[in-house]
Amino acid sequence: MSGHTERDFETAIEAGLTGGGGYATRLATDYDEALALFPEDVSGFLRDSQPTRWGQLEALLGEKTSATVLDSLAKELEIKGALHVLRHGFKCYGKTFRMAFFRPNSGMNPEAAALYGTNRLTITRQVAFASVLKRADGKNRRCIIDVTLSLNGLPVATAELKNPMTGQRAADAIRQYAEERDERDLLFAFKKRALVHFAMDPDEVWMTTRLKGRETVFLPFNRGHDHRAGNPPAVGNWKTHFLWDEVLQADSLMDILQRFMHLEVKERQVKTDKGVRTIRKETMIFPRYHQLDAVRKLIAHAGAHGSGRNYLIQHSAGSGKSNSIAWLAHRLASLHDANDEKVFHSVVVVTDRRVLDQQLQNTIYQFEHKTGVVEKIEENTQQLARALSAGTPIVITTIQKFPFISQALSTLESKATGVKIDTAGKRFAVIVDEAHSSQSGETAMALKGMLNKDGIEAAIAAQLSEEEDDDLSEDAKAAMLRDSLKRARQPNLSFFAFTATPKFKTKTLFDEPGPTGTSPFHEYTMRQAIEEGFIMDVLQNYTTYKRFFGLIKQVENDPDVPRKKAAKALTRYLELHPVNIEQVVSVIVEHFRLYVMHELGGRAKAMVVTGSRLAAVKYKLAFDRYIKAHGYDGIRSLVAFSGTVEDPEDPGSAYTEVSMNDGLAESELPETFERDDYRVLLVAEKYQTGFDQPLLQTMYVVKRLAGVQAVQTLSRLNRMAPGKARTFVLDFANEEDDIYKAFKPYYEVTPIGENADPHRLSELQHKLLEWAIFAPDDVNAFAEVWYRRKREHSATDHRLMNSVLDAVVQRFLDKEEAEQEEFRGQLTAYRNLYAFLSQIIPYQDSDLEKLYAFVRNLISKLPPPGDGQAFALDDEIALRFFRLQQMTEGSIDLSDGEADPLKGPTDVGTARSPDEEVALSSLIEKLNERFGTDFTEADQLFFDQIRVSAEQDEKIVEAARANNLANFSSYLERMLDELFIDRMEGNEEIFSRVMTDKQFRAAAHEHLASEIFRRAQKADPVE
Repeated sequence: MSGHTERDFETAIEAGLTGGGGYATRLATDYDEALALFPEDVSGFLRDSQPTRWGQLEALLGEKTSATVLDSLAKELEIKGALHVLRHGFKCYGKTFRMAFFRPNSGMNPEAAALYGTNRLTITRQVAFASVLKRADGKNRRCIIDVTLSLNGLPVATAELKNPMTGQRAADAIRQYAEERDERDLLFAFKKRALVHFAMDPDEVWMTTRLKGRETVFLPFNRGHDHRAGNPPAVGNWKTHFLWDEVLQADSLMDILQRFMHLEVKERQVKTDKGVRTIRKETMIFPRYHQLDAVRKLIAHAGAHGSGRNYLIQHSAGSGKSNSIAWLAHRLASLHDANDEKVFHSVVVVTDRRVLDQQLQNTIYQFEHKTGVVEKIEENTQQLARALSAGTPIVITTIQKFPFISQALSTLESKATGVKIDTAGKRFAVIVDEAHSSQSGETAMALKGMLNKDGIEAAIAAQLSEEEDDDLSEDAKAAMLRDSLKRARQPNLSFFAFTATPKFKTKTLFDEPGPTGTSPFHEYTMRQAIEEGFIMDVLQNYTTYKRFFGLIKQVENDPDVPRKKAAKALTRYLELHPVNIEQVVSVIVEHFRLYVMHELGGRAKAMVVTGSRLAAVKYKLAFDRYIKAHGYDGIRSLVAFSGTVEDPEDPGSAYTEVSMNDGLAESELPETFERDDYRVLLVAEKYQTGFDQPLLQTMYVVKRLAGVQAVQTLSRLNRMAPGKARTFVLDFANEEDDIYKAFKPYYEVTPIGENADPHRLSELQHKLLEWAIFAPDDVNAFAEVWYRRKREHSATDHRLMNSVLDAVVQRFLDKEEAEQEEFRGQLTAYRNLYAFLSQIIPYQDSDLEKLYAFVRNLISKLPPPGDGQAFALDDEIALRFFRLQQMTEGSIDLSDGEADPLKGPTDVGTARSPDEEVALSSLIEKLNERFGTDFTEADQLFFDQIRVSAEQDEKIVEAARANNLANFSSYLERMLDELFIDRMEGNEEIFSRVMTDKQFRAAAHEHLASEIFRRAQKADPVE
């Protein structure tokens, strides 16, 4: 800097923009305050770029031409806004004038390129305007804006500059905008003139698209440094030089106005005394720096390198991925290479979010102003075929649809219906929203096979002649090669995967190196997003509740029981125990009433995360009962779970999400939850990913969470909203240390462990054959049927495949249990490893491919571990007491320590570790130690006495022997009153409770009937 004042900083920016940035300088006196325009530039641009139309008007209006045009322009700006007029022009005396010409997608139209060159970008310093702020003498106060940027005479951006060397920083510029700039001044009027406002100093840049006095919200517009907020040092330059040297440079600003900025419109229903009314909210979207940077770098790389690349974009949850995807899809659909050839013929957006579909269509319509650019694929197979064959620019679908669509298309083609996807010579860009392992398995294979069908068939024809496997027919060989080739990377497909929480597979499969030389290609960390104020820190207010319960041994011989199975049974018993649910619900409701209801101006919402669909049903019923019993108003709840749930305690019951929500359609739930009268949403495996509800302020967790699931679930709270100063997590089920370990890998850098060893496949193949449970002949016999053309499959084929597998299963059952588990672990290891590595390494090994198909189907045929049912302790344990105690209240600091690297699939960890035998009393002691106990024997309930009395009654014992557990439980219910009365003396307090408290009685009945739920929890698949 030549000097140390704010004016010197201003001069340097002007020099940067005019020296090589494509701008010209205009004087402050050139500005017309009444019109909030630069009249000479407006008239000059229109006259030079559209001389014919101007001449026709001039012949009609003479000297009044300029004034008439400016008046028409001002009126359309008032109605339609500056962005719309810049993109689509305005009318004057029936003639349409363009107010800007944007760069064409290719160089094939010289006339369009010449018109682009007629644009006038200008910078003006110290523009004065009459603010609505009053001076002491009652007159309007004259205000000055440091920098105004204009396009063809229309102001599009303003900037206030500050210099720390004179004692002021960007925060002072923000205050100045909020307190001394008003949108009632035309220059700052929302949508009508300047579209973005920057507050900056040499170190930081902040921006806003709407001035609302003290309610004005400025967002940081910085590059980030070392995964944190701020900007990196720049040798010989200011840290913020990127703004004028890069972002505001003429071509860049024109690109932002053409392809990034858009008006986002959201509507919500509000219940009032006069009924439900709709509130409309408009937001002018200007890209955040990380979004702009990511899209531009992806476009530049794809344009230079073509298709066949896999990109990972690791952007924090809540950082605007929906807009990033919309911008990227639009750019990819019109991308041309250096030879003016289209890089991609269609863009396929794979998402499970309904809102993204509408957002994409609305956003891209503003860019294109025409329909048909975006097509959403419902369940009509022919619709997808036509869209892809016709080269529809952007197609939206879900990953789950592809296996079914692929199968349906094969059927249609075989029937000579004329329906066919023509992929010959076509290239596709596939954008994956929330990339996880589901996008890298069999469903993704179907997608790849569909989008490169012609290329794969050509490769099959070329390779069949070289195939040496004589154990299969030609058709089976071709089918096997087809499956193998589908898994490999396709030369005509590029994947662009967005996620905040990549797994090992994701980072390895989407491996295009970014600036750091490794994957991800682009990164915006959770830490930077939190520090920049884009998302909330959901761990800032985190409280755990410990479940305190006592368990006592009720058997004399203290049997040895498998530790893990017993622990699962005990945990399951407690999870759905009525006493547990009632106490948890009372804590949730009272906490919500006291600490949450009044947040966010009385609009705060909460989510209850349950561990199963049955748990969601029970919590919903208990929640509504509690609300009704206490006469609480304003806390209506909704529940979300899939399918129909039957409660084993209530034979014949059938609960669905729709019925429990009073007939509300599943598709209407997000919009209904937006309403002010619904405050709490109880969920089971729904709305824990991709659900954006900024008013969600508190989460109650009654489910074990780990790894990515913990991050995705708790991150539902991180969306910003006006008045949302904090979030709150009340966790009944997890330890702080586990949550820390889950979040830490995604807070800054996501490390990745060593890659899987490709040679392990051959080793595992050898180990599996050594068991002699199946032989190569079994694999070949299965493959011969499995790889027949789908249209030739028959009931006979199904019988043949099952007969092969059944013989193998019988040999499996002849092994000892320990050997079965080791063999099962090796099968799983092979399945996971091949599915993963075959997408990276083009094996094209017929033996490995055949074995993969065989193993996948064999695993599904093997009986579950053990007896196939959850381990039950029956009456060996008793519920002694149950209570909740608040253990910690505070925050989890992710800034300390290092993250553990993500691990990939190997044979390690795929088989279950041996379940050691442990004395039941020892297990109970450890559980009590973990959950805490400070009760004495005097606190024990009298259930032992009741059980002993029941066992001495021959009729009860006979009923137990002659019936199954459910029938016996019903019988015992009728006998309980008599048993309780016999033991009333000395136990008056407990007797009173079991006779008057229905829920407590239900707990006693459940214990005495020894009913333990039989829903085995399967181990998570290894990533």
